[in-house]
Amino acid sequence: MELPVLINRLRSALENNTVLLLQDQLEDVHPADYAAAITEFSLEHLWILLAALRRAEQAEVFGYLPAEVQVALAIRISRRKLAPIIRQMSSDERADLFNRLNAEQRETLLPALAQAEREDLLRLSSYQEGTAGAIMTSDYAILAPDINVRDALDVLRREAPDKETIYSAYVVNEDRKLIGVVSLRELILAPATMLVAELMNHDPIFATVEMKQEQVAAMVARYDLLALPIINQQQQMVGIVTYDDAMDVAAAEATEDFHKTATIGKLDGNVKDASIGLLYRKRVFWLVVLVFGNIFSGAGIAYFEQTIASYLALLFFLPLLIASSGNAGAQSGTLMVRALATGDIKLRDWGSLLAKECLVAGLLGLTMSFAVVWLGWWRGGYDIAIVVAATMMLVVMVGSLVGLSLPFLLSRLKLDPATASGPLITSIADVAGVVLYFSIATWYLGM
Repeated sequence: MELPVLINRLRSALENNTVLLLQDQLEDVHPADYAAAITEFSLEHLWILLAALRRAEQAEVFGYLPAEVQVALAIRISRRKLAPIIRQMSSDERADLFNRLNAEQRETLLPALAQAEREDLLRLSSYQEGTAGAIMTSDYAILAPDINVRDALDVLRREAPDKETIYSAYVVNEDRKLIGVVSLRELILAPATMLVAELMNHDPIFATVEMKQEQVAAMVARYDLLALPIINQQQQMVGIVTYDDAMDVAAAEATEDFHKTATIGKLDGNVKDASIGLLYRKRVFWLVVLVFGNIFSGAGIAYFEQTIASYLALLFFLPLLIASSGNAGAQSGTLMVRALATGDIKLRDWGSLLAKECLVAGLLGLTMSFAVVWLGWWRGGYDIAIVVAATMMLVVMVGSLVGLSLPFLLSRLKLDPATASGPLITSIADVAGVVLYFSIATWYLGM
């Protein structure tokens, strides 16, 4: 069912007081679509539409709601109504919600949970934000190494309703240390009497609770895993990070990098719901910094005032040249920032990449020089054409090398290389373009 049709059906149910009939009408609607539809309504109506579902479906839909909506509902509705939903949620989603609540709201929620759920929630919510521990779930299947395949399948059959995934089962010893992993497919195909210890992979891929979540997401992608086991400092298994959670991390990191390439600070939530004040604060700092940076461009123009006064045709090409320098730098910077983020290149690769970029930038500059030399000749004659062509060659090379080197420099200084892209590179390239252009003009034209 398309989203507009679903929203209209929900609105009609609210108007006609037939919300309780929704359970049977919307059996084929995916929980994510239902969550997207009910967020179009007020918080009061949203809760009415959510409460009309069965308890398990409520928890599933609740997990797809935006974080700010989850918090708003948790504040608004009573503990008696909220607690059953929280209990049905997966452990990692429950911990995420718990971390977004204030201290008073947490104290209100905890008594509504069973002791085991409460202890699990407090443990998961204690891990530092941005680490594997903060995004893992404790709903995973474990097996003992000394049971046979028949018994292992019985264990998975009983545990399946309460686990995030059973496609991979993790083999632990009596100290709960991870010693192997076995897939459901391998268990189904193996002889019933074979021991799990004989079937399992004895060298499982794993991550630690302190590992950064973007590294965890990269591991899941690199090894094409459905889930990645997480261990603590004692080598004990404490959770898993599933593929969907890794995708969420990768998407969030990509969004953050996109924002940084435009010199925008980290934006929690989405642009639609962000306040004017928040958007102002996230954008103003670098804009002000870059204003003062661009003063150097003005100072350069002022310094070469005599050259400009003698050859006014030079001004016609100024925007073209500095824009070309900035564009070349932005291209190079974007390639380097992304390659550093994905681990395709390391800091030690700067030298070899610099040599390659010199050749590429030289070819690009030469091509663009040929593209503009005729325009320079038509606008200002032979001398202006030579100045414009030579400048184009140099500014493209300089912009490209700045775009390549700045991300490496920021990484060396332990700063985020994503900040190097976009306006920052462009501003540096602008200053370099102005100085190079008028320096070449002054020298060649004999001023």
